[in-house]
Amino acid sequence: MTEATEANPLLDIPIDLRILRGALDLERTAHGLLPHRLPGWARKQFPDAYLARAESSPSGVRLAVRTRATVLELDVHPTRTVYRGLPIPADGRYDLHLNGRPAGWTSVSEGDVRTMDLTTLAETFRPGPPGTVRFTGLPAEPKDLELWLPQNEVVELLALRTDAPVEPIPDRGRKVWLHHGSSISHGTSADSPSTSWPALAAAQAGVELLNLGLSGNALLDPFLARVIRDTPADLISVKLGINLVNSDLLRLRAFAPAVHGFLDTIREGHPHTPLLLISPLLCPIQEDTPGPIVLDLASPNACFRALGDPTDPTRLTLRTIRAELSRLADQRAADDPHLHYLDGLSLYGERDFAELPLPDALHPDGAGHRRIAERFAESVFGEGGPFAG
Repeated sequence: MTEATEANPLLDIPIDLRILRGALDLERTAHGLLPHRLPGWARKQFPDAYLARAESSPSGVRLAVRTRATVLELDVHPTRTVYRGLPIPADGRYDLHLNGRPAGWTSVSEGDVRTMDLTTLAETFRPGPPGTVRFTGLPAEPKDLELWLPQNEVVELLALRTDAPVEPIPDRGRKVWLHHGSSISHGTSADSPSTSWPALAAAQAGVELLNLGLSGNALLDPFLARVIRDTPADLISVKLGINLVNSDLLRLRAFAPAVHGFLDTIREGHPHTPLLLISPLLCPIQEDTPGPIVLDLASPNACFRALGDPTDPTRLTLRTIRAELSRLADQRAADDPHLHYLDGLSLYGERDFAELPLPDALHPDGAGHRRIAERFAESVFGEGGPFAG
């Protein structure tokens, strides 16, 4: 293991957006710098604390540098959320990639802990100290390093140190893929930040990922459409439906006009960009039963269940949403040849559920993420796919 010495001391490296990929903003806090996946103007347009935690959880955000360094240290101040009555989650992982390949991971046990009661929504907060992510023994030749931040924690960045100068990874002309979706796209149930299905699909396709998966918050918010409109991207995908059902936010009458408006706004800034509309993956508890959903702590494995009335034709279910999105995509495609549609059941359907069931009845596990990524990369980025070439 290579250690810093007096002859080869560690250098303090400034952290800014030039070496931070997947973030749209950096906020200076009392501790350090907080990466955001939504810009400041958009954060002013919602009062929801859950969305605030989701967008500041750095899914897809990674430090990306070119360097000869053999040592990399990052001081961090994480904040993790624990739900009363559920198992305490493992400490968030920090995945290191070297020249595009996994090169190790570590975690930090320090930091703040927010405990939430899902029944009353009451919260308690326990402050904690910062911690340090450290990798040593890295090869001394020039190399690209990407350090993926945990997807399920809010992480403030305090200081970055290496034993050799760094520079941003050069632009190699890779296309930027911007993806928006729900908690599955966010990667909340993935094994690690670089093994969420969007991260795996991006790696297989050789594109740069900007992940705007927002756990529980793919809700057709107008400000989110404006963020996508104003963000440079070569490829765009939006996965819509599951959060609208499990939050019971819209009725059938409002759904199609809201999707039209969302896509119209995106097209204002990206009139000819390949745009992929994706319908929900299979989720048996919501295929024919509307929301809202609740987490049943008394059930095995603390599973979710749906509470809506399946006989109410005005309520949204996953089956009705797929039919509406398919119809809407066909209608718009007549005037928009760059709009494409993907049935989410082709990524994860009944056969997949039989082999790889959803542990909490809502989210796939790590193996499910890998399968979804393989299917997506093949059908979307592969030959003949809407993002091919």
